Parts: sequence; structure tokens; C-alpha cells
Amino acid sequence: MQLIDSIKNLFGPTARPLVPKVKVAPAGEYVIRPLTKRHLRDVTLLNAACFPNGDSYTRHTLDFLLSQPTTLSYRIVTEDNETVGFAFVMVNEGGTAHLTTIGIAPEHRRRGLAKRLLLHVENALRARSINTLVLEVRVKNTSAQDLYRQKGFYVVQRLNKYYTDGEDCFLMVKALY
Repeated sequence: MQLIDSIKNLFGPTARPLVPKVKVAPAGEYVIRPLTKRHLRDVTLLNAACFPNGDSYTRHTLDFLLSQPTTLSYRIVTEDNETVGFAFVMVNEGGTAHLTTIGIAPEHRRRGLAKRLLLHVENALRARSINTLVLEVRVKNTSAQDLYRQKGFYVVQRLNKYYTDGEDCFLMVKALY
């Protein structure tokens, strides 16, 4: 019997790797602050933790975003000043902005932090007379899509093979009045 099981394992489908269970962080207070080059190391590590499947930006890309005068960047921090979330928005000419990336540390999710960060971004854009915010989201990322729809975003287009792994994305837009 053991020989048959060994043969099945050899030729059978490979087992999916176990995804480690995320340990939930203790509850606490959070504050939104500017994100600067001083936080590059922390946000690079956090970005990799938020997007482990190859969607994370490189340190070079994050450094580039932080050096652009048209980029707004924010972080959400704990009482101990630990960065647990971030958002980057590129402001374009003509009253539009692009939410380039937003992420919350897995152990701090389900606390409304992405909503708070998104609202903060929208208010900052309104203060600059920006009237449209666009973003892309994976077709399979239904939880993010739900959040964006809740906050008034609409799907305007499906972009085929947008991500490096070939997955499509939805282009979503929100009017900021």
C-alpha cells in the first residue's frame, strides 16, 4: 500500500503549498501620516507582505514614486508608529488622479483601515481640485472590488492580461465631487 501511495504522489497532482495563517495584531489606535523617503525601507517590506504573489512594487519603483512631485503618499501607523498601511496616488494633468497602490498589512486587515486611507486620499485630492480618481484591480480580487464599489467606484473597462501572470483587471473610476 505504501508503494502505491508513493507512486500516486510521484505522478499525481502536486499539493498546493499551505498558506500560513495570519496572526491578528492586537487592537489599537491608528493615525494617517505622510509617507516619505525616510519610510522607504518599511514600506518596501510592507508592500511585499501585502502583495506576496508578485504584485508588489520594487524598492526602486517605490523610491521613484516618492521622488515624484505629482505623487501623494500616505501611511497608516499604530500607536507605536509602526507603518501598517500605505497608499500612493499620482496626480495627472486635467483634474484626474491614479490610485497606484494601496495596501494594509495582513495582520491589521478587517478594521476599516483601507476605507480610512481611501477617504483620506479622496479628501486630499478634493482639496487640490482633482475631480476623478481611477484605479486597477484584479478580476479575482472581489474583496477589494467590493470595497471600491462601496466607496462609489464603477467598473468602466476590463483590461485583458494586465498583470504579469496574465490575469485581467478592472479599470474602476470615481467622480470626486
